Amino acid sequence: MNSTTMRPLYGTVKNAHPFGISQNLSSPEGEGFQPSPKGTLKKVARIGSSETATRCTAIQMLLAGANRELVCNALVVTERALRKWINLYNHAGVDGLIVRKRPGRTAIISTSRALRLTVLVDHPQEAGRSFWTAKAFHGYIRDIYQIDCSYETVIRFFHREGFALKVPQPWPDRQDEAQRAQFLQNLEKLCSDEHIDIWFADESGFEGDPRPRRRWDRKGNKTRVTKNGDHLRMNVMGMVCPRTGEFFAIEASHSDSDTFQAFLDEASRFITFQRSRNILIVDNASWHKRKSTNWHGWKPMYLPPYSPDLNPIERIWLVMKANWFNNYICKNVDQLIARIDKAIFDVINNPNQTQKTASIGTLF
Repeated sequence: MNSTTMRPLYGTVKNAHPFGISQNLSSPEGEGFQPSPKGTLKKVARIGSSETATRCTAIQMLLAGANRELVCNALVVTERALRKWINLYNHAGVDGLIVRKRPGRTAIISTSRALRLTVLVDHPQEAGRSFWTAKAFHGYIRDIYQIDCSYETVIRFFHREGFALKVPQPWPDRQDEAQRAQFLQNLEKLCSDEHIDIWFADESGFEGDPRPRRRWDRKGNKTRVTKNGDHLRMNVMGMVCPRTGEFFAIEASHSDSDTFQAFLDEASRFITFQRSRNILIVDNASWHKRKSTNWHGWKPMYLPPYSPDLNPIERIWLVMKANWFNNYICKNVDQLIARIDKAIFDVINNPNQTQKTASIGTLF
């Protein structure tokens, strides 16, 4: 064996110093290994895992002249672990100290099978179903694919493949896709004109005893919320300018042509136009199409039929109800009106947040 300038640490090599570094600077026979410089150890310790950092620190201490007992006490490791690290370092250098991700146990649902099951979740019709529940899917793969796994494994599989438990949103099937595409094209063109401001208007109902939302509670507890059945309800008519975040709204007991005209009259008193042309986009409700309506400087533009998703003010209503009416019960109409007032002023007084909520950039 040729003499070299190598400096291995001795683990189980005979005649090694019991706690320090061997003074015999020879490489293990047949390895041809060149020990890593201290700078490399420091670099790997910084970018590696905490266990890798501990291993590198131990080797650095030994190279600096510390004995094994001192290293074990300082790093709170056993002598057996330290011997293992020394052998790894002598055999493969700093690469031997890097902690790799452990493979763990074999997955019950293999990668190839997971691809097939993902397609099945996306297309429940292949199994004669219109949708999947986790319980139904668990039973199906057990019976058809003979996959013996727990319900929790199915839940983890759903999450890992990007699925989530969702409540379906009611959605009409009478939309005209050609009209929707044309509307979006026209809207994008209007938005690019610096002389035009786009406004969106709509009505929404606010209830004094809204439907309760799902929540966590202990098993066995009777989870209840107040619901007196008084059916307190108030309509809100509003408009928003997504570019500026400006918002205006009034409360009304119902919606009709006269109420909508009163809404436009009040809006014209409080809103000062910032651009020469202003487009007001509304849905196709009958009271939006009365020929005698005074639009007060707004030019009406109508949404495609059955397309509330193209009206950003719908998101304003959702935020108002989530922030101010989630699990809030009103005992009378006056209390309901007072609560709606607070919700409206919250939107008006926070134009930056309203601007983000009503952004129309995601429509294109």
